[in-house]
Amino acid sequence: MRLLKKTNINFMGAKQLTALLSIALIVAGIVSLVMKGGPLLSIDFTGGTIAQIKFDQAVDVAKLRNTLGEYGFTNAEIIKFGSQEEVLIKTQFSGSSNEISEKLTTALGDTFTLRRVESVGPKIGRELQQDALVAIGLALMMILIYIAFRFDAYYALGSVAAIIHDVLITLGVFSLLSYEINLSIIAAFLTIVGYSLNDTIVVFDRIRENIPKYMKKTLTEIVNLSLNETLSRTVITSLTTMMVVVILFIWGGEVINLFAFALIVGVFIGTYSSIFVASPVMLYFEKRSKGNPRK
Repeated sequence: MRLLKKTNINFMGAKQLTALLSIALIVAGIVSLVMKGGPLLSIDFTGGTIAQIKFDQAVDVAKLRNTLGEYGFTNAEIIKFGSQEEVLIKTQFSGSSNEISEKLTTALGDTFTLRRVESVGPKIGRELQQDALVAIGLALMMILIYIAFRFDAYYALGSVAAIIHDVLITLGVFSLLSYEINLSIIAAFLTIVGYSLNDTIVVFDRIRENIPKYMKKTLTEIVNLSLNETLSRTVITSLTTMMVVVILFIWGGEVINLFAFALIVGVFIGTYSSIFVASPVMLYFEKRSKGNPRK
C-alpha cells in the first residue's frame, strides 16, 4: 500500500529552515529546564510515598487535597484510579507503612480502605536517577556503534543527532507544561529512541541502495530521492502508531496518560527528525569528507 505516490519534495532545500525550527524548540526547552531548576521529578526519583485508597463514596479531589495538606501531605498529587471512589495519592511525605496508614486515618477518618502503600527513599530515588541516565547513555552508545558498523560513522552521527534532538524536545515539552518525569516516562523516552532509530535506518538503507544505482546524481539528489521513496512508508507507520497512542491518551486512564502523551510527542518529533535532522546531519558530514567524490 502506498499512501503517497511519486512525490518530488525537495527536503534538503528546507534544511536551513528546519534547522532553525529545531534549534528554537530545543533552546525553549533548555531555557524552561534552567528556569525551573531541572525537570519536575516524581517520587520515583526524589523519594516519597504512593498510597492507593478506596473510599465509600465518590471523591472530591480538590477537597481531599486540601484535607491532606492540613495533615502534612503537602503538594500531594491525586489521581482517580479505576473508579470515582478510588484514588492514587503521590506525596513527598515519607515514613513506614504503619505511620502513613495512621496519618491517613487521622486525616480522613474511617471512610476509606487502604489498598496499598509504597515508599521510595531518597537514596533509592538517586539510584533510579543514575540508572535512568545510564540506560539512556548506553542506548545511545550502542546505537552509535551499530550504525557505524552497518553504514559508516557519518550515518551514525546523523542517527544519534536525531535521537538526542527527539529526547531534548520531548523533555522540553514536559518542562514547559510542568509535567513530571517518572519511570514510565523514562520507558517512553527509550521507546521514542527505538522508534526514531527504526525510521532513520529505513531512510539510510534506501540511501545506501540508491548510491550505486544513480551514479550520475549528487549525494544531495540521492538523499532527496530516497526520502521521497520512503515517504509513504514513513507516513503510514507514523499515522498507525499515532492512532494507537492517541487512543491510549484519551481512554487509557490517568495511570498511563503521561506515558501516552510522551509517545505522541515522540512519534511526531521522531518522524520529523528522521527526515529533517538525521539525513541533513549525515549529508553535511559526508560532504565534508575528503574521500567522498559525490558531493
